[in-house]
Amino acid sequence: MEITVKNMICGHCAAAVTKALETLPGVSQVQVDLTTGRVSFTNANPIPPEDLARVIKDAGYELLSA
Repeated sequence: MEITVKNMICGHCAAAVTKALETLPGVSQVQVDLTTGRVSFTNANPIPPEDLARVIKDAGYELLSA
């Protein structure tokens, strides 16, 4: 799965988003591209968009697309 996250600019941002996503059941292999804001990951189960938006917001960022 791939999402786009706004305002990630550094390694700390990437780590925060990675950690946030890994709190969701079944999420693994998170990869962040700071240049594009794209985050790709593997998920074993479907993830409701509102859950994605919540964990990204709780980490201090904004989900642009899922």
